[in-house]
Amino acid sequence: MKKNALIIVESPTKARTIKKFLGKECTVLACMGHVRDLPDKASSIPEELKKLKWARLGINVADNFKPLYVIPAQKHKTLAELRKALKEAELLYLATDEDREGESISWHLLEVLKPKIPTKRMVFHEITAKAIQDALAHPRDLDEKLVRAQETRRILDRLVGYTVSPLIWKKIAFGLSAGRVQSVALKALVDLERERMRFVSAKYWGIAAELAKGNDGFEARLTHLGGTKIAVGKDFDENTGKLLTKEKVILLEEMAAKALLTDVQKNEWKIVEIDEKPVSRKPAPPFITSTLQQEANRKLGLSARETMRIAQGLYERGFITYMRTDSVNLSESAIQSSRSLVKKLYGPDYLSDGPRRYTSKSKGAQEAHEAIRPSLDFTPPQDMGLRGREYDVYEMIWMRTISTQMADSKQLQVSAGIEVPTAKGPARFHASGMKILFPGFLRAYVEGSDDPESALLERERFLPDFHEGDVVKHRKSEVTEHETKPPARYSEASLIQFLEKEGIGRPSTYASIVSTILDRNYAVRNGNALVPTFTGFVVTALLSKHFPELVDTKFTSNMEEKLDEIAEGKLNHLPYLREFFLGKNGLEEKVAAEDKKIVPEEARSLHFDHLKNLDIYVGKYGPYFEYTDPVTKELVKASLPETMAPSDLNQESVRSLVEQVKKGAQSLGTHPETKLPIFLKTGTYGPYLQLGEIPSDPKQKLKRVSIPKGIDPNSIDEKLAIRILELPRLLGMHPETGKEIRAGLGRFGPYVVHEKDFRSLKKEDSILDIDFARAMELFAQPKGRGRRSQVVRALGEHPETKAPVEILEGPYGLYIKHEKTNATLPKEKKPEDVTMQEAVALLAEKEAAQPSKGGRSKGKAAKPRAAGGKSGKGGKKKSAANAAAKGPKAPKAEPPVGTRTAAKLARLAKSQN
Repeated sequence: MKKNALIIVESPTKARTIKKFLGKECTVLACMGHVRDLPDKASSIPEELKKLKWARLGINVADNFKPLYVIPAQKHKTLAELRKALKEAELLYLATDEDREGESISWHLLEVLKPKIPTKRMVFHEITAKAIQDALAHPRDLDEKLVRAQETRRILDRLVGYTVSPLIWKKIAFGLSAGRVQSVALKALVDLERERMRFVSAKYWGIAAELAKGNDGFEARLTHLGGTKIAVGKDFDENTGKLLTKEKVILLEEMAAKALLTDVQKNEWKIVEIDEKPVSRKPAPPFITSTLQQEANRKLGLSARETMRIAQGLYERGFITYMRTDSVNLSESAIQSSRSLVKKLYGPDYLSDGPRRYTSKSKGAQEAHEAIRPSLDFTPPQDMGLRGREYDVYEMIWMRTISTQMADSKQLQVSAGIEVPTAKGPARFHASGMKILFPGFLRAYVEGSDDPESALLERERFLPDFHEGDVVKHRKSEVTEHETKPPARYSEASLIQFLEKEGIGRPSTYASIVSTILDRNYAVRNGNALVPTFTGFVVTALLSKHFPELVDTKFTSNMEEKLDEIAEGKLNHLPYLREFFLGKNGLEEKVAAEDKKIVPEEARSLHFDHLKNLDIYVGKYGPYFEYTDPVTKELVKASLPETMAPSDLNQESVRSLVEQVKKGAQSLGTHPETKLPIFLKTGTYGPYLQLGEIPSDPKQKLKRVSIPKGIDPNSIDEKLAIRILELPRLLGMHPETGKEIRAGLGRFGPYVVHEKDFRSLKKEDSILDIDFARAMELFAQPKGRGRRSQVVRALGEHPETKAPVEILEGPYGLYIKHEKTNATLPKEKKPEDVTMQEAVALLAEKEAAQPSKGGRSKGKAAKPRAAGGKSGKGGKKKSAANAAAKGPKAPKAEPPVGTRTAAKLARLAKSQN
């Protein structure tokens, strides 16, 4: 390249990586994402437009849905640098990502910079020397169709978010929102939770036996009695708990099972049938965005947002191909590189007979794109210089890719039927085994497992070498009790799988969909499960009743298909927008009509058929219930614990809550040391103990301790209350530091702590019984998900203290550490882009916000903590190990919900989906 060229990309990391492959005549700069967008607050709207009604929406519907684009204040400096570089350039290359979002960023750059030099669009799906040179040699023009599709998506999201959300504010509570895609995903969570509510469990019994042929033992389970099948879980109706009548089965009750057990234990066991079935399994396709997010969630416990952050960093440094894709296609060079590696690492026997080529099944998949794979040199993970989760994600992508070119796994499934004579007829038992004849691709990659070798061992179950008619030895047998389980809740992985299957959203939106639902407190995480909240229930109920199309999977999927058609040039975006918003039964008309029909008290209430005399409401301060006593007609009103899942609310839990409210501040006795009364109370976060009366001086603090999970509040007596009030209790002194080790209970669960090192207790641990030895075991384990915080980058010495300043990655993301101060790294910042000056500023801001020994820092008012995590909007939830036992909050009074003015529209977050 002879002419001076300016290449614009999104991030500094991407810019640095590309610059390595180019000469001095090329300048590579970052625009830091979108340089303009729709206004996200009233102050962003130009003065001359503020009085116009449509300006609040950011879309001039009357003028062909013309968007109002504004340049955020923080982008002016970036644009000034780009304009300066543009003056010295002879060519401009727009090298933003190759998807619709990237095309849109390039279009906005053209609109703002208005270059007078030749301009080309430069696209690539991996950042390698060859890919960059090929892209420079074969540039193209900006794809206006992709730009229109992205702009239409943005307009649709704004129209839905800014017209329906204010209605929800008015009718339920301020700050809630609806979204074109998020609402469909939320409804899926709510529908499944309602299934769990309707579920009726059933008990059934069986017999498990341990048998042997010679010295080889194996297990068998009872399947038939007298030729009739024994009932198992799938034979019960989920809604009634009764047996289905499709086929005749025997429901084995406990006493009958015990009688049958006595019978089979004294008779001969004989092999009556052997069945062998060879099976083969093919490797899974290479990763696309959704499958990468799902597997990272299953294998590594990463959220979709964390996965995409890590994947983007790997892409921008040239380690993997583009991470937002719905194509499973692999290039010929990638296939050959994979096959060479398989032959080198595992031998020719492990190669598939020929190159495997995959094609996508989804309608919108673009086969010109490629799956997520390592860059073409396929550098092994251990040679990449990666650490922590970056290493884990890269390794997963690397192993998955090479496994696609490996041979099928060949297995032999063996099953045996064993019969024992009884008074009720022959009892038939079934034993199954599996032998791996040839591991094939399983030698490299097993879905959902970190260790392929261990997974292979776990998959194999050997049966002895026996024949029909052989008598086997009975070692022992026992009656087994079983209970049917409600359908499992969605995890992030399974929710994304659902969205992909239904055609809702696209690769670039899955992570933001899940994040929005969690950030809005429409759902919370319980372990790996996503649990819809009562707030999520009422919002879904309102939308389902008054705007059913907005939560209909087929309607939303059809919208995605229309956007694909716009991207392909098959559909004009303006007629589609007019029909959606202004047409007969369009959104504008629908919102105006439904506004008159919705009664706020009804909209914010919930009633479940299985809960009599109980009404649930959601208001400004969260969920609460009103219960009418069927005998006395007394009305009881109180907050619902925010940790309670809707499906966990049953007659028993309601009765317990009502009894606690009726008892009020029930005195359980007097503390022997302080001589203060002990009260049992119920607050927003559930039942808790309080030591002493509420003092007249508000500055005087009372000791409050939540009731540990698993303890029935109604069973607490004075003795147990005193034990609970000891929390956080002293377990002993650390042998190395001489400092205290204590066991306590935070808002998010039980923990042990030593010098600010918090460790969550395991399920088998009891907060009241854990001892010093067990605490030391927990401290010996790696923190977080099997790891401690790892240094990602050392910035150097602090200019004032000379102590080291480092960027670390912990279980909850990236942060800057200096002495005892940890400052969270903003999401938009990457470790390699942070300067010492920026780090010092973030640390100083964190130190200023931290309370001093005498209270909070000067000028800083105490902010209310959001339920389940950090104060403020969008705060991440903390584990039990990071939450000190500060005591539960008392219930709050429920104010009436008033009408919000339309002027607050601009405060709605711009990330509507």
